[in-house]
Amino acid sequence: MMIFVYVLITLLVCQFIWVGLNQHFMPKLHQRTSIQHAPLVSILIPLRNEEAHVEALIDNLAKLSYTNLEYVFLDDHSTDRTGELLKLHQKKVTTSRIVHGEPLPKDWVGKVFACHQLSKQANGEYLLFLDADVRLQPNTIDVALGLLHKQQAGLLSGFPRFPVKGLLASLLVPMQHVLIYLHLPLYLANYTRLPAASAAHGSFMLFDAEIYRSFGGHQAVKHSLVEDVHLTRAVKRSGARACLANITDFVSCFMYQSNQDVWRGFSKNAFPGIGRSYVLAAFVIVFYSLVFVLPLPFIWFAFSLHWLFALPLVLSVSIRLMIDRMSNQKKWIGFLMPFSALAFICILIRSMYLAITKTGFTWKGRSYS
Repeated sequence: MMIFVYVLITLLVCQFIWVGLNQHFMPKLHQRTSIQHAPLVSILIPLRNEEAHVEALIDNLAKLSYTNLEYVFLDDHSTDRTGELLKLHQKKVTTSRIVHGEPLPKDWVGKVFACHQLSKQANGEYLLFLDADVRLQPNTIDVALGLLHKQQAGLLSGFPRFPVKGLLASLLVPMQHVLIYLHLPLYLANYTRLPAASAAHGSFMLFDAEIYRSFGGHQAVKHSLVEDVHLTRAVKRSGARACLANITDFVSCFMYQSNQDVWRGFSKNAFPGIGRSYVLAAFVIVFYSLVFVLPLPFIWFAFSLHWLFALPLVLSVSIRLMIDRMSNQKKWIGFLMPFSALAFICILIRSMYLAITKTGFTWKGRSYS
């Protein structure tokens, strides 16, 4: 057993070093990246049953310091007060309009079709797709455009800061940052046009409009449940670069309002997010079980056999704490890493089950295969 412990410690040390090196290839939004001129930016927001977010969203947008903006809100057949609240608060932001969504075609995913409709309404040189649960710092547009130009990219995206509430959200939502820093070679993602090395977060995607339209925009990924990744690959295939940035100082995303939303949301994305590959899913389950779950019960042997049995847990939590520090996450969540990994394994198995049984993925009243 000691040989296994030595192997596990070595693996975790390598992971710690990898994360420390990998993070240097993720540019960070910074005050110094602002631009001198102000091209028109279209802020495009699809909303389906988002009454809990409408007022706070528009109040936040009204504080943006960038001077050349247009806002387009799409009410995607909401059955709550989303449309009513949009009309009530729309006047807080100038040059804004509300679009009512068309019926969803059979071969489209709901959000993808909503974003496609929004893109047809946009006049900007740059298109910023936002989710309704996103909040921006006042100068976010300035610095995002500056970094987009600096990186000479056609797309800028990033994983926001996640101010989580509730146990399941605390365990699972911040794991998005863990997956990026642990598994995505950020040099290849940001400094090459290799489509396989691609990631993005659909809540914040800033496109050069000309490049966006050159490959067909959202229409090119109309079947996708992970359209953010597939859009990034499409940008690269068009000959442009994509930039995955650390945006956590400027962008926050209040993902999921309940444990049920967390469970459904990640069940929808987990298996499709790894390309529906059963081989990769098996590897991920084994990897997270050995590297992040198993170190917790090893603590028992630290008391009864040898103190080295405690080191895997120390290392795995240290990796998580380093990632949480870079992503502006609450400090205490990192100590739950074994439970986060276990929850992630469960959600991946659930997502695979929905695919295998053809039960389908359900989100906001719509089902997808």
